[in-house]
Amino acid sequence: MKLILTIVSNDDSSSVSSALTKEDYQVTRLATTGGFLRAGNTTLIVGTEDDRVDRAIELIGQESKKRTEIVPSTTSYDIGRHASFPVEVEVGGATIFVLDVEQFIKL
Repeated sequence: MKLILTIVSNDDSSSVSSALTKEDYQVTRLATTGGFLRAGNTTLIVGTEDDRVDRAIELIGQESKKRTEIVPSTTSYDIGRHASFPVEVEVGGATIFVLDVEQFIKL
């Protein structure tokens, strides 16, 4: 048995979760916050049999697309002088961890 931890953008979380649920994966969703942009993310927790891991990863990849966004950035030039300018960054996609599960108990 494997445990799949997937971190996706809030924008993609519903479609990823729905795609996994439609194929009988049991999904737990946790609201999380990313480090770089302090943007909202969702961490999905999926427990599954070893032979179903590749299909889960395929579904996650289909539903979590990378895209670019323009975000404000501030630079300090001097004491008290700041300039704000837009920066294009890549967001979306998924970060996936697949872990071995030694024991699974459902009470």
